[in-house]
Amino acid sequence: MSAQAVAARAGSGSSRWLALAILCAGQLMVILDGTIVNVALPSIQESLGFSPSNLGWVVNAYLIPFGGLLLLSGRFGDLFGRKRVFTTGLIVFTLASLLCGLAQNSAMLLGARFVQGVGGAVTSSVTLAMVVTMFTEPKERAKAIGVYSFVQSAGGTLGLLLGGVLTQAISWHWIFFVNVPIGAVAVFMAQRSLRAEEGTGKGKSTDAFGAVLITAALMLAVYTIVEASDYGFGSTRTLGFGLGALVLLATFVTRQAKAQDPLLPPRMFKFRNVSGALGTHTLMISGMFSFQFLAVLYMQNVLGFDEVQTGFGVVPVSLLIGLMSLFLAPRLIARIGPRSVLLVALVLIAGGLGLLGQISADGAYLTDVFPATVPLGIGFGLAMPSLAGLAMSGATPQDSGLASGMFNTMQQVGSSLGLAILSTLAASHAGTLLGDGTARSEALTGGYQLAFRVGSCFVLGALVVAAIVLRNPPRPGNAPAARPGASRAADSDTASA
Repeated sequence: MSAQAVAARAGSGSSRWLALAILCAGQLMVILDGTIVNVALPSIQESLGFSPSNLGWVVNAYLIPFGGLLLLSGRFGDLFGRKRVFTTGLIVFTLASLLCGLAQNSAMLLGARFVQGVGGAVTSSVTLAMVVTMFTEPKERAKAIGVYSFVQSAGGTLGLLLGGVLTQAISWHWIFFVNVPIGAVAVFMAQRSLRAEEGTGKGKSTDAFGAVLITAALMLAVYTIVEASDYGFGSTRTLGFGLGALVLLATFVTRQAKAQDPLLPPRMFKFRNVSGALGTHTLMISGMFSFQFLAVLYMQNVLGFDEVQTGFGVVPVSLLIGLMSLFLAPRLIARIGPRSVLLVALVLIAGGLGLLGQISADGAYLTDVFPATVPLGIGFGLAMPSLAGLAMSGATPQDSGLASGMFNTMQQVGSSLGLAILSTLAASHAGTLLGDGTARSEALTGGYQLAFRVGSCFVLGALVVAAIVLRNPPRPGNAPAARPGASRAADSDTASA
């Protein structure tokens, strides 16, 4: 190989890693914003006059469009070009963040949060697809997915720390203002460094009606889930909205089976690893969210931590996730395969949540919380790269944006579902104990214990799905030779992660 060729190849490699850094910077902003608001809610309520019943909409106004638009945005990335979709989402998210920081009343903040959720969905939907299409060599891809997974999994806990620091040191406005310079730089660098590619939508219809159906179905489903904690899962309101979401979804699926250019090709669900990874991901995130939400409440309401102390309390999980996903997970995945790594990881996560199920009302951080952060951090840091690789292993290059959107959609649905179910269980059980005369701290702790144990059961369910459905993709060089006439679905389902 000539010196010029070597130099060109090295430059190409370095530009890909720079592009990965830009993608992860945009993704980190979006993930941080999902949790950075949580610790600032009391300050926002006092400043803008939110009622207790309406305060939750500061979070929900972001979650509903975010969860509803991920799938559609991912498909648009395939059809019209992922760089175009990514940069558009970044611009919308950054401008909406500025409006959130400038908000002087509750209506302005909620409107800006909704637009911010739209921008976040558009940005996030294609990020994983761009990562796997840039890195095709298995070892490099494993490393790149490890970096992406670290941002995905640790960003939420980092948001809790950053939100507490900014709110206490300056004001809640800065949890939004901080996105503006980062977003501006990311947009500038994305335009210069990301490779533009032609989408596959030229000459095709965009199935506008199908787009409306799936977006409405997902938004209504997320809305139903997040509101279920207030109205109850058995209420007429929850059941009615849930049925409406199912009807919209069924109509969308029926249309996709007949459409000439479907928005969600039915072939995607024939890929064993894609379907299995999505189901596993949903259950795992539902259970893991009991730590991200309820452990924070336990530290604040029972142990008496302030916002900054709570943020530092979750730092061990973030550090371990980083170490695992950046360094150990890629090596283990290359050696024993993503399925094997995932099974071990799910056992660790279930065990960590089981430990949290033993917390006590007169406990301490070092004895009740910290021991659980070790298996949770290690397990989650190993699980996310494995799941991301498996979810993308069955997607063709033309469908990778859709697979990426599906993966992120299931994460959002899992988070919302976990929050609604586990917080409702914790509050209901605590209320029962209070009614029986139990002291407040003991009643709250009893509610958290139950929720952590149920969260552990969710993760065990994910373990069962992963063990039964998922398979390690064949390693390079070990894949069977392609046979004439082999189906595209079979080839895609055995493609290397």
